[in-house]
Amino acid sequence: MQQTLAAWQNFYVIVGSSAGALTGLQFVVVALVANMPDTRPFARTASAFATPTIVHFGAVLILAGVFSAPWKAIGGPMLLVALAGAVGFAYCTVGGRLAHRIEDYKPVMEDWIFHVMLPGTAYLTMVIAAAESLRHTDAALFAVAGSAMALLVVGIHNAWDSVVYIVTMRSQSERGRNHDRHR
Repeated sequence: MQQTLAAWQNFYVIVGSSAGALTGLQFVVVALVANMPDTRPFARTASAFATPTIVHFGAVLILAGVFSAPWKAIGGPMLLVALAGAVGFAYCTVGGRLAHRIEDYKPVMEDWIFHVMLPGTAYLTMVIAAAESLRHTDAALFAVAGSAMALLVVGIHNAWDSVVYIVTMRSQSERGRNHDRHR
């Protein structure tokens, strides 16, 4: 079993490093918001849209750490995968409710797909993979790896979406200030 898990070391080093770097970039995005004249609209949407991105990157980092440890059997890491998947799925459910209640921004279908459905599916896949790992170890490991990649790609999409939102908000705010100055 140790050889099977060791075969995944490079994958999780790459995915974990990417998640770590992207987490840092997300903090830069939040720092951009701090320079905006009026941060209230972003602050109200951050709990539904920006924070989950950090959670997804964090989940990938946790998976990378779990699968980089020198486990002797599959049970321990898969128990942690099941726990992370269950918590992540619950978090996506709560996040979907938060997004539904936001008044400053109404989520469109793309938001529901990338902020609720895809990450929720990735977390649910982790739970199922953990349950199936004793009978179908290789398939379960590929399913967890697929979930990690899905969360990474979802996080990239959502971070980009946040940047576009911030730039748009800043641009609208600056146009409004310039318009008020020229009156």
